[in-house]
Amino acid sequence: MKTIADLKVKIFADGADKAGMLEMYAKPYIAGFTTNPTLMRKAGIVDFEAFARDISRSIPDRPLSVEVFADEFEEMERQAERIAKWGEHIYVKIPVTNTRGESSAPLVRRLAAKRIKLNVTALMTLDQVRETAAALEGGASSYVSVFAGRIADTGRDPLPMMAEAVKILAPFENLELIWASPRELLNIFHADSVGVHIITVTNDVLAKLPLVGKDLLEYSLDTVKMFHTDAAKAGFSIETTREFSA
Repeated sequence: MKTIADLKVKIFADGADKAGMLEMYAKPYIAGFTTNPTLMRKAGIVDFEAFARDISRSIPDRPLSVEVFADEFEEMERQAERIAKWGEHIYVKIPVTNTRGESSAPLVRRLAAKRIKLNVTALMTLDQVRETAAALEGGASSYVSVFAGRIADTGRDPLPMMAEAVKILAPFENLELIWASPRELLNIFHADSVGVHIITVTNDVLAKLPLVGKDLLEYSLDTVKMFHTDAAKAGFSIETTREFSA
């Protein structure tokens, strides 16, 4: 099987915990970083701008995606223009729609015309991929982020859709496809197998990277030892003299 070094897909760390992000920054195989308001909230971030500016200075030489949090397109545009000024490596994340389901394509088109690097996020259909690609055409380097993990959560196989998304983006030299919201480490290999450019991965999944290629008999034995050790630590016992009646 392939090793991590053999993969063509780029791995971006997904999170909002500064210590965890800097830990991943020290890994040469982490090619970039993404975050979002939900991850920031989980990490206890209360000052959006202070955190974003700080992490952009701490990680100055790899792509870093920072998401707007407004729901009105006019305010999204204002936030995007401000965020873009925080560093040449910043990609501004724009949701594919607002909360009313209205397409952000017109906004994306305006921002692309201003040469702002974008990461259009939360896509889940091929029609959204086509519309987003058209809006980004001719702009700066940008990402199209398809939430393959959430697609899989609905019982659909995301691989055929992601393979088709790769084909849709092929004519656009400025665009890269992101496999977002992976659920397991195997998704990295799935993304690589269909030619996806980037996969965003949380630290809990990245922690499993040392297992890649591990001997399965050895892993089986490790698992048996884990069960035995945990049972011993819990003090479990069965009294052989106790009689049970129905």
